[in-house]
Amino acid sequence: MTLLAFTLPGFPDAAPLAGFAGGALIGIAAAIMLLGLGRIAGVSGIAAKAAGLGGSGMDRMSAWAFVIGLPLGALIIALASGGLEPSFAGPIPLIIAGLLVGVGTRIGSGCTSGHGVCGMSRLSVRSIVATLTFMATGIATVAIMNTTGLEVLS
Repeated sequence: MTLLAFTLPGFPDAAPLAGFAGGALIGIAAAIMLLGLGRIAGVSGIAAKAAGLGGSGMDRMSAWAFVIGLPLGALIIALASGGLEPSFAGPIPLIIAGLLVGVGTRIGSGCTSGHGVCGMSRLSVRSIVATLTFMATGIATVAIMNTTGLEVLS
């Protein structure tokens, strides 16, 4: 067993050390972007800029590099650590979920990464409230699903 494959008793799918390492890398990347470029690494603003919908003040090519680098980096890590086992409910739920996330991002003035990583680190009250709302909603959703026996993906 490698160091990053350590799991928690009772949570066989948890990987706390890998999560910690990933979180540290996200924090370092956000800090480099803020300190080096003076820009916040909020994914929704950068994605909007890449799509030509406004958003971040970075140039469009840099926005595209960032947007392409997110899944590419995840793919490289996944392949290096044993491959992928994709599983999803089909295109319709993914499209609906994507639209809901997009609307929520606009209403909430940013996405989870922008509020949770960048906003909270700057002690933004709006981001702290948004992140607490994300967390409470996630906890409530898991509690309801565990109580009712529902599963999103099988």
